[in-house]
Amino acid sequence: MSEIQKVQMMEFSQKGDERGHLVIVEGNQDIPFDIRRIFYIYGSDKDVVRGQHANRKTEFVLINVAGTSKVRVCDGKGNETIYSLDRPHTGIYLPRMVWKDMYDFSEDSVLLCLASEHYDSEEYIRNYDEFVKIINE
Repeated sequence: MSEIQKVQMMEFSQKGDERGHLVIVEGNQDIPFDIRRIFYIYGSDKDVVRGQHANRKTEFVLINVAGTSKVRVCDGKGNETIYSLDRPHTGIYLPRMVWKDMYDFSEDSVLLCLASEHYDSEEYIRNYDEFVKIINE
């Protein structure tokens, strides 16, 4: 199975009553890895493209906990898929070695990112041509 075929939308359990809603996401239960890093993106204009990289080791789950955004995923072999994140109880699983662009952020977008690894700039591939070369070797 290619890495891009492992990309998948995920729906998380939500609990709620008259007080509001609660969404639970646990590492190695609701997502397929231990969570080692959490960060979020907010305040990005609609025309801004974030991400624009692939990771050699890190897997991610992205969840728009507020607002909306889109994620374009490419495999370096000409295949790409666009996902819309528009509900706070759904997310997208991104395995290692897929190119990702996050864009079309709504004004109120807060994109939560759960990562399988601590930050290591050396494992990021930030040039698409280099990514394509590595994938096709």
